[in-house]
Amino acid sequence: MAYPRIGGHKTVAAFREHAASLALNLPCDGEVLSAAEGSPLADPYEGVGNRWCVHPMEGWDGTRDGKASDLTRRRWRNFGLSGAKLIWGGEAVAVRHDGRANPNQLCHQDGNEGEFAALLNVLKDAHREAGFADADLSVGLQLTHSGRFSRPDGEAAPRTAYRHPVLDARVNAGDAEVFTDAELDGLIGRYVAAARTAADAGFDFVDVKACHGYLLHEFLSAYDRPGPYGGDLAGRSRMLTRIIEAVRAECPSLEIGVRLSVFDRTPYRPGEGGVGEAEGGGPAYPGFGCDRDDPGVADLSEPIALIQQLRDDHGVRLWNLTAGSPYYNPHIQRPAFYPPSDGYKPPEDPLVGCVRQLEAVRDVKAAVPDVAVVGSAYTYFQEYLPHVAQAVVRDGWADFVGLGRMVLSDWTLPADTLLGRGRNLKKTCRTFSDCTTAPRNGLRSGCYPLDPAYKAMDEAKELKSLKRAAKA
Repeated sequence: MAYPRIGGHKTVAAFREHAASLALNLPCDGEVLSAAEGSPLADPYEGVGNRWCVHPMEGWDGTRDGKASDLTRRRWRNFGLSGAKLIWGGEAVAVRHDGRANPNQLCHQDGNEGEFAALLNVLKDAHREAGFADADLSVGLQLTHSGRFSRPDGEAAPRTAYRHPVLDARVNAGDAEVFTDAELDGLIGRYVAAARTAADAGFDFVDVKACHGYLLHEFLSAYDRPGPYGGDLAGRSRMLTRIIEAVRAECPSLEIGVRLSVFDRTPYRPGEGGVGEAEGGGPAYPGFGCDRDDPGVADLSEPIALIQQLRDDHGVRLWNLTAGSPYYNPHIQRPAFYPPSDGYKPPEDPLVGCVRQLEAVRDVKAAVPDVAVVGSAYTYFQEYLPHVAQAVVRDGWADFVGLGRMVLSDWTLPADTLLGRGRNLKKTCRTFSDCTTAPRNGLRSGCYPLDPAYKAMDEAKELKSLKRAAKA
């Protein structure tokens, strides 16, 4: 089924009519204000200078020993130029080699400690170069282990939290080693070491990543895992909690945030005509934040309880909320008009998936109003992203608006909006998914259609060939 393209709506009114035709409750202002005109996006939040946030991303462009490349530094420089005052992680950094999602992911290991201070300096220098003070800039470093999606040396090398009834077969993880309780104690120490490096480098916070099907997210659905790391919510969140406790003890001045998939769905696969369809999973599907007996229905009771627990017991007040996984249900996680080459056509208008996430963030914020909440799934709004972002912040649905794919092509969008400079729509991400198709084929991730630096690479030609072959 074909859906209307966002770029085909020539006015805000037409965009709103599209949303209304889908019975969506989507906040959307008619006019975008600059900071001088009183934009809600320009309001400070507890020392952070505005309400724009840059999400962490994996560039697949580090070195084999886990260090940054020139492309990595260029991306972090662009984050600094963006004008956003909350930089959530900059990059997903594996806490040890076996947890890397690809051989070129940044990795915290002996000899790499100085890399992170250098990246932070690149970002801050660019921020000041663009005319922004850095006293109200908050930068974190995202710490992760990729779990069942680990490919540290190129080939799949999954480590899992439990035997999954659907995903084990899907990613050939049936023979993968399940982490033992004793092994997890050692892994906690690697998170602490990485956090210590971040603190010494001058980062304001670390993000203990628990989203998108990676290890700590998977533990949250370990209902049938025996022992202390499974079963009830206290057990399933124990790994996350113990990491936070250990980091807090080692680095008491370092803030801690969590990027959390606040709800999940069953895996999807191409069905008739290439359109995505749910694989199912039998009774009591192990998903976090959804009804186990009907996983197409979100159930935020446990995510809200987790956020409240970590706020009350461990002082975690920074939350970046997302959903699902890019590996097994990408239309839930980052709605797109054009799927990656190994993906499926969207089974719903992508606008529906965006609003689903906005409403989940709204509901969490209403339930836990005294934590700082970053929302996701804004890129697909394209021309109307600032209109929606401004309305969402004004209406209290979220404290910060997070940008992912959009800043790969249009990294000055926050600054352009706040300064009233207008936007160059030729840089607007149209969700072509090349930034996903490229790394799925072993290439570096970036915006090949719109970023001149990537468009000029030899990989751009290779990527076009790969996409043609996938369609053949």
